[in-house]
Amino acid sequence: MQLVTRFMKSIFAMKSPWPLWVAMLMGLNMMGPLFFIHTLEAQAVLASTMAGAMLMMFLFSRYGFVRLLGLGHIFWIPLVIWLGLRIPEMGFDTTFGIWLSLVVGFNILSLVMDTLDVLLYLRGDRKPLAY
Repeated sequence: MQLVTRFMKSIFAMKSPWPLWVAMLMGLNMMGPLFFIHTLEAQAVLASTMAGAMLMMFLFSRYGFVRLLGLGHIFWIPLVIWLGLRIPEMGFDTTFGIWLSLVVGFNILSLVMDTLDVLLYLRGDRKPLAY
């Protein structure tokens, strides 16, 4: 539990608007699925997010709050592809369809940023993202 607390403190120590961005992602991917948990899509979003959180906690415990944490969202790659293919079936005229669309859109943006972060880390940018 101490690890999670340190991780969350690091998130809130980041410069604005990053804590808000992380809160939006957490809301969509951790809280949002609870409203639709009876669906396979919501279960997949929650499972991939929890798997990513475990990977992030491992990376955080080994390397600290660095750009490499972007690897934690790797489970979102197959998720957004699958959900993206499902959205036309679901439509945009329901709360569920709107939520799915937001998850796909926000997660794709996050994956783009995560890819850049991991590449920067691999190129030598190993400084902490928050102090």
